[in-house]
Amino acid sequence: MVCVGRKSTQPADPEVLQATQHHLRQNLQLWGTAGVSGEEVLRVYSSEAQHLEELIGRTLSLGESNSALLLAPRGTGKSALVDGVLGRLKGRGVLGQGLVVRLSGLLHTDDLQALKEITRQLRLEEAAAKKVFRSFAENLSFLLESLCGGSKETAKPAIFLLDEFDLFCHHRNQTLLYNLFDAAQSAQAPICVLGLSCRLDVVELLEKRVKSRFSHRQIHLQASGDFTTHYLHTFRTLLHLPHSFPFKDFARVWNEDVEALARDDVVVDVLQRQHTTTRDVRVLKSLLVMCLAQLDEGSSRLTPQMFSHAEALLTQDARTSTVRGLSALQLCLVVAMKHLAEVYDGEPFNFEMVYREYLKFSLKSSMQSFEKPVVFKAFDQLMVRSFATQLPSCYIVVLCIHKSLHLYILWIILCLYLL
Repeated sequence: MVCVGRKSTQPADPEVLQATQHHLRQNLQLWGTAGVSGEEVLRVYSSEAQHLEELIGRTLSLGESNSALLLAPRGTGKSALVDGVLGRLKGRGVLGQGLVVRLSGLLHTDDLQALKEITRQLRLEEAAAKKVFRSFAENLSFLLESLCGGSKETAKPAIFLLDEFDLFCHHRNQTLLYNLFDAAQSAQAPICVLGLSCRLDVVELLEKRVKSRFSHRQIHLQASGDFTTHYLHTFRTLLHLPHSFPFKDFARVWNEDVEALARDDVVVDVLQRQHTTTRDVRVLKSLLVMCLAQLDEGSSRLTPQMFSHAEALLTQDARTSTVRGLSALQLCLVVAMKHLAEVYDGEPFNFEMVYREYLKFSLKSSMQSFEKPVVFKAFDQLMVRSFATQLPSCYIVVLCIHKSLHLYILWIILCLYLL
């Protein structure tokens, strides 16, 4: 086994390194939705997956109409679990002629947009264009009746997946939710309405008439709190190179190094701190992406030092890193601008005002006083630094350099563009 923490004695083949980074980045991107990672999500939430599979399966095979909510914190794996269950049903041939309609509260901000998206995904644009509808309910009923095909036995079941379900509750009168739940309750067509949300109190956001038509079936996902069997296993899975990797020898050595890293004290401490802070897999993925970015031809294997460096970059305070390296004069100017911002209640100010405030500060202290050109140079460097970091502090530094109205508006637009 190759010693972890030691750089490879021979330069890495660029083709091998590129193939490794490409596969691992793709694995991180598709985590929970494909391959071994999808199976891992189904394994962790086996009971919830079985419940969800039975619920959707009855709609697809028996024509039952159901509704349910899948509730869990962000990053737990709600969408991944649903995709895994649908993939399992498709593999068993149960999905058949069933249609899956995916809506997102972030994209479909009103019921009209959601209705157009439902029409598009059901491929009923031409049929709907020939009809004149008097209400939203009549339009949706026509779409659902078009799936029936004459009888309940020949009807096409539809699975409605409402991501960010809590945002749909803020639509006016909750018309979409009312009609979907009403169609599921009255069995107008074999449909299953499944809402995904991170809010545990989302049922309280429903209106009374909507809540009365909802089945109140809720499926909760609890993130596994075990570090050794779950978090470390996820760490190994994300960095594992499969047997299908074209460079067999490199994949074997790489997987051995990953197993050694999972036992290294430095790496385990880093992962333990991340697990204590949050169990969100996305944070772990961000850590691993920063580690993979440090690989090059001279260092083609992961080391514990890479994990320590990546953790330092993830946990550093943005404001502290911004002022790190500033001279005493620049720090004085920052203090002066902060004072002016408080005095003028956020109003813009120019360099002359900052310079006068700096003179007041320097006269009362024993520190060295600088000439005006030197102070302006330090001020200009602060402005450049604020643009380079793209932090909100650039509002204070940038807006105070110009007094004319048109330049002031221009700098406002630039700041909003950067943020």
